[in-house]
Order: sequence, then C-alpha cells, then structure tokens
Amino acid sequence: MDIFKALEELEHEQVAFAFDEVAGLRGIVAIHSTVLGPAIGGTRMREYDREEDALEDALRLSHGMTYKAAAAGLNFGGGAAVIIGDPEKDKSEALFRALGRQIASLNGRYITSQGLGTDVEDMQIIKVATDHVVGLHEAYGGCGDPSPVTAHGALHGLRACLEEMGREPELTGLTVAIQGLGRGGSELARQLLREGSRVVGSDISPAVADRVREELAIDVVDPDAIYDVECDIWSPCAVGEVLGPDTIPRLRCRIVAGLANNQLVEEAHVGILAERGILYAPDFVFNAGAIIAVTEEIAGFSEDRAKRRSENIYLVLKKVFALSRERKISTAEAANVVAEDRICQVGSLSGRTRYSCG
Repeated sequence: MDIFKALEELEHEQVAFAFDEVAGLRGIVAIHSTVLGPAIGGTRMREYDREEDALEDALRLSHGMTYKAAAAGLNFGGGAAVIIGDPEKDKSEALFRALGRQIASLNGRYITSQGLGTDVEDMQIIKVATDHVVGLHEAYGGCGDPSPVTAHGALHGLRACLEEMGREPELTGLTVAIQGLGRGGSELARQLLREGSRVVGSDISPAVADRVREELAIDVVDPDAIYDVECDIWSPCAVGEVLGPDTIPRLRCRIVAGLANNQLVEEAHVGILAERGILYAPDFVFNAGAIIAVTEEIAGFSEDRAKRRSENIYLVLKKVFALSRERKISTAEAANVVAEDRICQVGSLSGRTRYSCG
C-alpha cells in the first residue's frame, strides 16, 4: 500500500502509528482535518486480516467524521483510532493506558471516544493518561450511552424525510424495518414505538433479537429477510456496506434512513435508490446524534441540551434535500457539499481550505 498516496487522496493531515510491545498495543490514530477544531472520533478495536486494512479503516473513519462534524455544525474536525486486536480477548488496562499516552502526545489535536469494540469502561482507562477523551460514564460527567440522543435526533430526521416525500411529518402508523437491534437500533425502535410506529427488526445475533423482541414486543425476522419487509422506512442500524446492487432491488420502502455508518457499498449506488423512487438520508447527517452527545461533555453534559442540538438534524436534512433538488445531484453528493462548504468558509479565514466554496 502506498501510504502517502492514500493520505493525498483523502487529504489527511496526520497519521500516527502507536506501538507498545509490553502493553500489546498495535494501533493507528488518523487525523483527517482540524480546520473546524480538534479532530474527534471513536476508538475501534477489532481483528484485521492485514495491517493495511486497519490503516484503510482509520483513514475512512476519520474522513467520515470530518464530514459528520461539519454537517452537524460542530466545531470539531475528524479523527479515528484503531486498535488491532480481539476486543473479547485482548483488552487490558495496560493496553488502553498505552493508547491514552499516545493520544496525549498529540497535544489535543485528537479527542477520542467510544467506537466499535470499545465502551465507557475503556474510555475511563484512557482518561487516566489523557484528558482528550469523551464518551465517559455518567458518574464521571459523561453522556454514557449516547443512543437516546442519537435516536431522538433520528426521529427529527425522519420527519424531514417524510416532508420531502410530500407526507405529513407524523410517525404514527408508519412501519419501520430496522436492521440491527444493538444499542442504537433498539433505542430507535423504543422511541418509534412511543410515537405510534410499527417496528419490524432483525439482528445477526439470535440472543439480541430474542431479547429485544421480548422487551419491546416487536416483530423480528431473520437477518436476510429484513431486506424484503414491506415498510415505509428501511433503517440500517448495524454494519456498513449493506446497500448495493444485490440488496437495493429487494427493498420495499420509500425512505432509507438509519444509524449505521457507510451504508452504501459505493456512494454511486445512491443512484439505484433514486431510480426506484427511494429517498436516501445520508448517514453521516442522519446519525449525527452520537457525536453531538459526546461533544456536549466538553462543556459539561446535559441530556436536554444534547437532545435539543440533535433536533437540528431536521434542518440539515431539509437543506440537503433542497440542494439535491436545486442542483439535480444525489442526496449523498448534496450532503458532501453542505459539509465541504462549511469547512471551506471557515478554512478561508485562516487560509486553510482545500475545497471549492459554493
């Protein structure tokens, strides 16, 4: 892999390789942009077939965080940390202290938080070595699980989607198919049920599916069958890259809007959705409630304030949809323009811009 070519293509500012033999740390911290403020993003821990795959993951995640923070109106850039290892077997206090020391050495350019394979307990250990960490437990002034804020923002995003389709922004009576019933998906289901929606869910873990079905009394189908559920809204809330030429033709919905990142196999596949008359809510706009929740910790976390800020997702999506119509571009392209325009405008104040404004 040509590392510097990859950095040039995605326009990253910095990539730091973190290694501590004693602690068992093999990690990567990628900083995509600090134009709007310090880079922020989660720490992901997982096994990779190749070290190059871990680097690609860090680059992709940090790039996406820049756009998510920019579109959400936050004064942060995008970053990401990746630890190569099995989160079920390889976690230790020494490991996360070592990562904390590496993050501290970046002098505030990167702030980490929870990600795939990490949780609030891991963040508490990182905080021993650096203050540049959020996503902490409520007992320590953190937001804890950001899912309630994420789902709250998503409900407001769904109202924007319904209005774009010429419908009333009411969730009562809608059928929503949720792929993935983990923390985010199950909380979204819970809040939709309160609004009077019908929820059909699926999860690759039978234990998770059974637990949520028993707790919320929703219909649950096999993981593959979720693509064929007739619904108003299809909501991917698990892994990414689930929407492509093989799956989009199976959808029986009018709107795709979910909490998962990188939902499209390729961004160009948004065209297949458009051809079928399906409105796509760009994921990094729709699921911004989580980053809004953790950044609120810096000023002292308030759930009410975080939820209120997450309601702005409605306005951002309205702007994205209007731009899509006006310029005759996809909603995915329009979301990129919204994020890039903000970075450009702020960056131009200091000469740090890499996008074409307007």
